[in-house]
Amino acid sequence: MTIRVAVVGATGKMGQLALRLIEEADDLEPFAALDSRSSLDELDGADVAIDLTHPGASGEIVAHAIAARVPVVVGTSGWSVDRIADIRRRHRETDGARAVLFVPNFSIGSVLGSAFAAMAAPFFESIEIVEAHHAGKVDSPSGTAVRTAELMADARGTDGPVAAPHADQRARGQLVAGVPVHSLRLSGLLAEQRVVLGGDGETLSIVHTTISPSSYEAGILLALRSAPGREGVTVGLDALLDLGLPAGER
Repeated sequence: MTIRVAVVGATGKMGQLALRLIEEADDLEPFAALDSRSSLDELDGADVAIDLTHPGASGEIVAHAIAARVPVVVGTSGWSVDRIADIRRRHRETDGARAVLFVPNFSIGSVLGSAFAAMAAPFFESIEIVEAHHAGKVDSPSGTAVRTAELMADARGTDGPVAAPHADQRARGQLVAGVPVHSLRLSGLLAEQRVVLGGDGETLSIVHTTISPSSYEAGILLALRSAPGREGVTVGLDALLDLGLPAGER
């Protein structure tokens, strides 16, 4: 069976990448390609939609997909825990609503890096995240950093929050689930996340570096193929990889 995909944000770099992957795949086909001038009604009837726009537009797109009973993959950053909670409520209140899959990062390596950080978190009291992206990224901290911090907080459980001295000082970063996150926005790079965990006489760094947008291809295809068969609201590509991590319930 061929999956018909509506791409929202089709003129952007990620949108163009998604369209190419859809056209090249035997089991996917383009249903609609929407830009900023398109009516969201154009995605109605698709087997799945993928949102690759910007934080200001993403909320309306997801709400429309829920109302239209179209499964949606959300690849746009800037979704906080509170905003996702609102989507969960809207989803529960809509009869026949299809899956909503939030994907902070389509890179399999990035997802594994976050999983490794969650595995290590219970063993260290001091943890901080430094994430760096290209200068054009409009949100900070990144969705990947937020997801990583939330997973580490969940993994620590009754151990409580990490040690974050002087968290009231602006230079100490933004606290996300109790973890200081520092965001860099620089020309000359694509994306990197470094989780630094400190213990007695040692530190552990878990680093993922994105060198090329090609690193997102496997994750985009996995999300598009999985979303039509899922239910409810899920956060994180890790839910599709069976890594045993929480499915974004924070």
